Amino acid sequence: GTILQKGYGRVLKNVWNRMKNKERKPLKSCLQRGVFEAGCDEAGRGCLAGPVFAAAVILPDDFIHPLLNDSKQLSARERYQLRTEIEASSVAWAVAMVDNNKIDKINILNASILAMQNALDKLSQSPGHIIVDGNRFKPYQGVPFNCIVKGDATYFSIAAASVLAKTYRDDYMLGLHQEYGYYGWDQNKGYPTKFHREAIRKYGITKYHRLSFRLLEQQYSLDFGDNLKDREQDAFSAKGNNKEE
Repeated sequence: GTILQKGYGRVLKNVWNRMKNKERKPLKSCLQRGVFEAGCDEAGRGCLAGPVFAAAVILPDDFIHPLLNDSKQLSARERYQLRTEIEASSVAWAVAMVDNNKIDKINILNASILAMQNALDKLSQSPGHIIVDGNRFKPYQGVPFNCIVKGDATYFSIAAASVLAKTYRDDYMLGLHQEYGYYGWDQNKGYPTKFHREAIRKYGITKYHRLSFRLLEQQYSLDFGDNLKDREQDAFSAKGNNKEE
């Protein structure tokens, strides 16, 4: 317990120093007080493979946390630490996903909105207001909503949703990595890194790749073959530049 507290203290100290250096404004608790306001965000929109995830989070009006911010500004350790606290502190939270096949059918924008609305459907508490990261959303059951550019760096509930969407999607991609290990999804999570694209060029695509996306820099033809499993021996020997962008 003492070691954990000391480790957490160091994390908070680093975050406060980071905030001070960047002169980042503190996040706001909510846009509309006195209603159950759900913050929504997605993760995985720009990936070449895997689903898009989204989360919806309702926090108490007085919620505040010094560490919580846009998930892209946090380390993996910080995100997972926050996930536990968000789930424990929230009035309600939910996560949903839309798979790559649906993405190819309806496009990634519509799939991202669908994932957010599916997450809203799963909330144990119906929202009275919705705030969404970005500038596009569709009406949801007559509930008033606001789209907020950089909302994940402005409101706690959207930042919380970004953390949940990101961490649950990362967990999902780790599972897919066990099935197709040579694309480096344990590191790049399906994003278009050099390593990922080189693996596509070498091994072809999987059933999890998004066919409506440009999978290669210069895309001519790709292997849709069924023999990817036969090359599993190569899966965990590949090495290279493979960090998520």
